[in-house]
Amino acid sequence: MAISFADIESARSTIAGAVLRTPTLPAPKLSAITGAEVYVKYENLQVTNSFKDRGALAKLASLSDVERRKGVIAMSAGNHAQSVAYHAARLGIPATIVMPVTTPFVKVAATRQYGAEVVLEGETIAESQVRCEALRKERGLTLVHPYNDPRIIAGQGTIGIEMLEAVPDLDALVIPIGGGGLIAGCAIAARAINPKIEIFGAEAELYPSAWNALTGERRGCGGATLAEGIAVKNVGDLTLPILRDLVSEIILVDEALLERAVNAFLTLQKAMAEGAGAAGLAAMFAKPKLFHGKKVGLILCGGNIDPRILASIMVRELERDDRIVSFRLTIPDRPGVLGPIATRLGELGANILEVDHRRLFLDVPAKGARLDVTLETRDAGHAEEILQALIKDGYQPVRIETAAAME
Repeated sequence: MAISFADIESARSTIAGAVLRTPTLPAPKLSAITGAEVYVKYENLQVTNSFKDRGALAKLASLSDVERRKGVIAMSAGNHAQSVAYHAARLGIPATIVMPVTTPFVKVAATRQYGAEVVLEGETIAESQVRCEALRKERGLTLVHPYNDPRIIAGQGTIGIEMLEAVPDLDALVIPIGGGGLIAGCAIAARAINPKIEIFGAEAELYPSAWNALTGERRGCGGATLAEGIAVKNVGDLTLPILRDLVSEIILVDEALLERAVNAFLTLQKAMAEGAGAAGLAAMFAKPKLFHGKKVGLILCGGNIDPRILASIMVRELERDDRIVSFRLTIPDRPGVLGPIATRLGELGANILEVDHRRLFLDVPAKGARLDVTLETRDAGHAEEILQALIKDGYQPVRIETAAAME
């Protein structure tokens, strides 16, 4: 292989003191909902809130004086960008970062705050890469590739060493896959320490690039994904052979599972996870039988998520759990009707979140009206109890299915 365990140990020495040795901690609540014994490596605690600090510093520290003076360039959907910008600034190296125009604002802003020149170009990393190459040649810059570089892979592999030192008897690691740098480095390190450990990859269903490369399938790559950090159309030519040799299985995860995993990290672990950072947990949700009873290590590899997206995910999960429900009622169109309905819902223990009172529907009697109410409930059983009570009261309730509930 292009990267050895000795390379990873060398990278560990290089980044020591400048990159946080993050904790690997048991997660009993995640264990309870997955059926496995789960341990989480909290890479969201790094300065830039992502594991990318490791590979970026390992690469930047290797540059010659001439390369440092000319500067570096990278293309990234956010986390690699921030890490390169942050450590380049620490080392006095000029940095230019090409980012897709679809990158969440929070990541673009953070990259600029670290002092890098940000160029927004293209809808995807692949399109950004074209602009990145042009600027690299034009300015004579050194490319700091997000995954297809031996030093980057070695830097990311230091996570594997730390996890096995913390929990030597792990049965499996479940690791997000974008271009493959993280899983390749960790697989080399973990298998060198414990040859029996299994390595599983978690890949966004909309971007099954590693899946396609390893299975020979031609699933389409594209679309808006919560896991934009691993929305990569091409696996690295350095990482692919490592995945082929060391990874037991790749698990594709859909958007609903990614949302569920982000929400689980926040509500159960009180930890901020972006979509890519939660992909490993999403894979466990996708195939719980595969991990049942095993001691499993997850890497919460990034926590840079847009607060608005996070708020939306939390509400959508409440809807999926029937803790937020909407009903459409047919009511008499006369003064004083809304008061008794509100009182009745209060008696049933429902919290009214939103009310929409409409009259101009042709399928409603001329002396009638429609009332859409959105309620907060305790659980699915409570929602059903309210529905049956409204039927009994003669309001002809119809459940309004939200997008989240219909998934």
